[in-house]
Parts: sequence; structure tokens; C-alpha cells
Amino acid sequence: MTDDNHRGGGGEGHERMPSRQRRRFPGISSRAYEHPADRSALVALRRLSGFDTVFKALSGLLPERSLRLLFLSDSVRVSDAQFAHLNTMLRDACYILDLEKVPPMYVNQDPNPNAMCIGLDEPIIVVTTGLVELLDEEEMRAVVGHEVGHALSGHSVYRTILLFLTNLALKVAWIPLGNVAIMAIVTGLREWFRKSELSADRAGLLVGQDLKASMRGLMKLAGGNHLHEMNVDAFLEQAEEYEAGGDLRDSVLKILNVLPRTHPFAAVRAAELKKWAESRDFQRIMDGHYPRRDEDKDTSVSDSFRQSASSYADDVRNSKDPLMKLVTDIAGGAGDLGGKLRGKFSGQSGTGPDNGTSTPPEDKQP
Repeated sequence: MTDDNHRGGGGEGHERMPSRQRRRFPGISSRAYEHPADRSALVALRRLSGFDTVFKALSGLLPERSLRLLFLSDSVRVSDAQFAHLNTMLRDACYILDLEKVPPMYVNQDPNPNAMCIGLDEPIIVVTTGLVELLDEEEMRAVVGHEVGHALSGHSVYRTILLFLTNLALKVAWIPLGNVAIMAIVTGLREWFRKSELSADRAGLLVGQDLKASMRGLMKLAGGNHLHEMNVDAFLEQAEEYEAGGDLRDSVLKILNVLPRTHPFAAVRAAELKKWAESRDFQRIMDGHYPRRDEDKDTSVSDSFRQSASSYADDVRNSKDPLMKLVTDIAGGAGDLGGKLRGKFSGQSGTGPDNGTSTPPEDKQP
């Protein structure tokens, strides 16, 4: 555990420790909190031969240096002298997640509440004034932890590429079929990024260690600074109604609504985070049992893909969405049909209750 009296080391930039008791996770791997779909993609990319070389070559095309100069010249850099409370939160988050190098953070004038972590060589965290004014201290701590989680996972690289490709698609939109291929890549990146946001929400909870604060922050992103008018349980009921309500038409509309977004909807994020906070995985991390960073190189790509596939299968199986129910019903019906066909081809006229074999007739004694 750490407290405000602790002033030990822990890497560059960790002079300030958490202001209240929170558990620290030395050497924690980002795999501990990453969503399975997010994790499998990252593991595959990290182990891909030549991946780093390709991105170094690509970095020359991306306006990263321009972005850094832009934030340096037209935003406020967080430090002991400027937005000191954010600087303390940033150092706390890096200390808790054991991120040795504290990334620079900037506050940008923008009434829209937002935060992002970008950069190819080194991550940069940017928060807007709208977000700073909207959230209280503990809610903001979860957001800072969220962005540090992005940095630890290496999400800033892909986020930067997503921003670049989105802008590029707009520039070539006038060319016939010019942006079709680019938008296909962007759509895939957005699907991955939505999963990465669920990962970062988990990192924010590990840093803040206050589920109520995380819930409040997500509610404020949806409904503004009107907590006295909102209720966490009612907000989570919205997520359940969103998932289960409507018919197949609504299921299709949900897909169309989410396609252009980089973030899942706030109510859905709240429900996903609460589910993870109540899971055994979260409790094991809090008890000090989690994958370490020095084990990342031994991570199996196939195992990560299997976990991702299993996660998607569980989501489909447990989903209350009408379309997902239909998929499950069709799959179940196909299984029954297969059993009947096997019975026909094996010369058996009926199917038993368990294994599809015919029930032998009763032995009639004279």
C-alpha cells in the first residue's frame, strides 16, 4: 500500500506519491487490465517481426512533431507551477502503475470534455478545459489513470495513426474510391479502439481505486455537471435497456450508430466497468496477483487470440440484444439439425435426449 507519507523512489518523476492509501502494482503488465480483444491485437503487433521498423518509417509521414509543437505553443503544460493538482495526479498514476517515465500532459482550451493520449515516439496526454471544469478530484484521477493506462499499453501509437488516417480520408474523399480503402482501415481501427477504451477504463479504476468516482465521471460525460439530478443505478439500467430493448431493427441501428465512434457509449462503458470491478480478475489484481511486464515477451499470440475469441463468444452467448439472441438461436438450431442429419445417415430414425442416438425399443416378454 502507498500513502502520502511515502517518499521513496520508483523511477523517474515519482517524487510525489498518492495522496491517500492506494495499492501499488510494481511491474504490472498492461495485459492485466486489457480487454481480451484489445490484448490479442496488441500482442500480435508487438511480436510481429519488423513492426517497429515499419512504424519508424511511417513516423516520417505523420505530423507528430507538429502536434508536439502545437501543444507546446498553444496549450498549458502541466507542472508543479501550472495545474499542480493535475501534475500530482499524473505522478500518482504513473507510480501506481509503475510507469517509469512520466509523459508530458497539456491542458487545451476546449469547452468539450475530452482527453487523449497520442504520440509515436513518446506519449503525450492532453485534457481539455471542459473536462477539468466538469470533474471533481477523484473523478479526474480516474481519467488521468485512464490515459496513463493508454500510455502503458502503447495505445498512443495506434491512436495517432487513427487520427492521421481519419484526416487523410477527408482529404482524398473527392477522389473516386479514394477513401474506400482508408475508411476500411479506419473502421477496423475504431473497432479496436473502442475495446481499448474499455481497457483504459479498467486502468483508471486501478489508479483511482474508487468505483463510485469512475461511475460519476462517466455519468457526467453523458449528462453534464448535474449529479444531483442523476442516479448511478438508473444510469446502469439504461445500459441494460439499451442492450436488451427493441427488435432486430434496433440491433442494426446500434451497429450503425457506433461505427463512426472511437469510444463506446458512456452508459455501456459504465456497465462494462462495473462488471469487471465485480469480477475475480479485478480482485486478483488488487490482491497482488497479476501478469508482470517482464513476462510479456513470453506471451503466446495463440493464447491471446483464443482468449479474445472466447470473450466474443461469451458476449454473444450472454447478450440480451435481439440480433445476438438470433445468432445464438440459429447456432443452436444448426446443432440440432446436424444431430438429426447424423441420425438419418446412420440409419437411426430418432434422436435421444442427450446424444442424438435412437432409444432402443422395450424388450417385450411373452
